[in-house]
Amino acid sequence: MKRVFTSESVTEGHPDKICDRISDAVLDAIIARDPVARVACETCVTTGMVLIMGEITTDCYVEIPHIVREVINGIGYDRAKYGFDGSTCSVLTSIEDQSADIALGVDRDGAGDQGMMFGFACDETETLMPMPIYYAHKLAKKLTDVRKQGTLGFLRPDGKSQVTVEYENDRPVRISEIVISAQHSPVVSYDAIKDGLIEEVIKPVIPEGMIDKNTRIFVNPTGQFIIGGPQGDSGLTGRKIIVDTYGGYARHGGGAFSGKDPTKVDRSASYMTRYIAKNIVKAGIAKKCEIQVAYAIGVAEPVSVCVDTFGTGIIPDEKLTQAVLDVFDLRPKSIIEKLDLRKPIYQPLSAYGHFGREDLGVKWEICDMTDELLKAVKHV
Repeated sequence: MKRVFTSESVTEGHPDKICDRISDAVLDAIIARDPVARVACETCVTTGMVLIMGEITTDCYVEIPHIVREVINGIGYDRAKYGFDGSTCSVLTSIEDQSADIALGVDRDGAGDQGMMFGFACDETETLMPMPIYYAHKLAKKLTDVRKQGTLGFLRPDGKSQVTVEYENDRPVRISEIVISAQHSPVVSYDAIKDGLIEEVIKPVIPEGMIDKNTRIFVNPTGQFIIGGPQGDSGLTGRKIIVDTYGGYARHGGGAFSGKDPTKVDRSASYMTRYIAKNIVKAGIAKKCEIQVAYAIGVAEPVSVCVDTFGTGIIPDEKLTQAVLDVFDLRPKSIIEKLDLRKPIYQPLSAYGHFGREDLGVKWEICDMTDELLKAVKHV
């Protein structure tokens, strides 16, 4: 049986990703000084303006406008001719303390909100990520790298990638379509853009065996992409949650990550379930695994845990669920300690995915619980 699946990624210069990066930069700056701070920071950008809003409870002080300008200039929006300039845009802030009602639950080590979170892993790629999002992220990251390195000097910060993978009997066999949309200088020809992106972005990233003569490649399909970033479209934190996770290949609970401290289970429990799923697949217990957990606000233990191996597991999912509960402590405080989440590690995660990021050394990507899982599986 054949099927296709498509996932997309965006560069750090995409308006929504600018917002995610700013929100996580504010979080990092605060958590570096106050590891137990409560942070829920959201960002909105449009032409010439940045709005920082949310709830923050901390004893430290950070210069938010300075952080905002540093992030925007670091992305590459550092001159007016790009349509957005980190040095001259206006920065507005509207910050309140965390709700006392929410704090009641978090103070007793309960979950910071109700909701459901998902983690996923499969054996399609070396990082145990689905292939469509794996290559979409690599293309988006390469697009940024060749811009910042000056290899393709006509590029600007905004950009998107999209990859369609063809599956046969549930295994990836080829890439059928690739879409690259890249913001660029107004004084470069379309042919130069297309040739440059194929040679410097697509070919170095996509293995030869995954592309064939029938693979369709679309580069800037409208013909030009000069107006981009906040000038071309407004941006908002948390509007790329599918890009942040598994590209739609696995389910999503709906909660965003960026700008939230780890007491928010939207973030910490999603990292933990990825950690569990990845260790299950790495251990050979299943070829594909999705974990769902759900919480009630103020309650430490999850109200439900569900493991789905899509028929690929070596034991029934019901027994695997029990093995997971025997091995892993899913209370928010324990998750934070296990994954070492009270550190300023979040800004680098704000673009190119929160999962499969073995390059960043984050603990939810480490497969160090395989032996414990295999032992537990034998005793359930």
